[in-house]
Amino acid sequence: MKKVVFALLCITIATGTQAQESQTDYNFLRLPVSAHVAALGGDNITIVEDDPTLIFHNPALITAVTDMSINLNYMTYMEGSNTASASFTRAWRERGTWAVTAQYMDYGKMREVTADNIETGTFSAKDIVLGGAFAYIFNDRLAGGVSGKFITSSIAGYNSLAVGVDLGINYYDEDKGLSLSAVARNLGGQIKAYNDDFEKIPFDLQAGISKQLGKAPLRLSATMTRLNDWHGDFASHFVVGVDVLLSSSIYVAGGYNFRRADEMSIDDAEGSSSHGAGFSFGAGLQLERFKLNVAYGKYHVSTASLNFNATYTL
Repeated sequence: MKKVVFALLCITIATGTQAQESQTDYNFLRLPVSAHVAALGGDNITIVEDDPTLIFHNPALITAVTDMSINLNYMTYMEGSNTASASFTRAWRERGTWAVTAQYMDYGKMREVTADNIETGTFSAKDIVLGGAFAYIFNDRLAGGVSGKFITSSIAGYNSLAVGVDLGINYYDEDKGLSLSAVARNLGGQIKAYNDDFEKIPFDLQAGISKQLGKAPLRLSATMTRLNDWHGDFASHFVVGVDVLLSSSIYVAGGYNFRRADEMSIDDAEGSSSHGAGFSFGAGLQLERFKLNVAYGKYHVSTASLNFNATYTL
């Protein structure tokens, strides 16, 4: 299994470099599901926690999740748009973990008008994802995981279908507080298009590191995103974050997403400003059987987003 996972990652790196962001659908898959990840800038694949939401970012990380954990998530997005998700995680034998997942994105009601701008009613748009994942511990420090997802999208009675796969690997040295990961997210494509113009899903090749600073209650993280698509500045591929571990059960976190800040910058008479877009922060309570995480971030200069995660272990 170890050889298979490494081979798949090598194939992904070799073939995925041709993906182009401008020709992708289902870009809601780029949004963070984990509130902890959202607090750390929106992209993180290396924090090793008893947190089932991390399955949506790196399937290898679910090996640290407690058996029989139920997880529910909700996120407010731009005006009228909301997203929700859920997962159930179960241990398999001594080294394996499997999970089932679901995601829902609702874009709210929109006006339906003719070419002459005559309003004829309203319509809605939504995305649904159903998936499953499996992760395996190879040795004391190395774990790998794979997740598959079936994606359906509908707009005003029209719909499309797609399938995707995430591949992830994680190296974790607990004694040194060091975690290294690589992930290929959203490998796949459409199997049914809206108008026979088949598009890619947003493939994203990522690499990251997290390091706790000795005995200090600080953990630093850096994630490189979209390594398959080198458009834009070099800095725009970086997301950085810091955790302040107040105790074994409480943390506060903050992060900065260089790409988001750059894309959201607006020029006005006073110069260029992203109006806080790119910054994020959050906190979490990690009890033995119940966990609650909350994050705040700006994905657009005109509105903020709140992300909530709740997990209960049966």
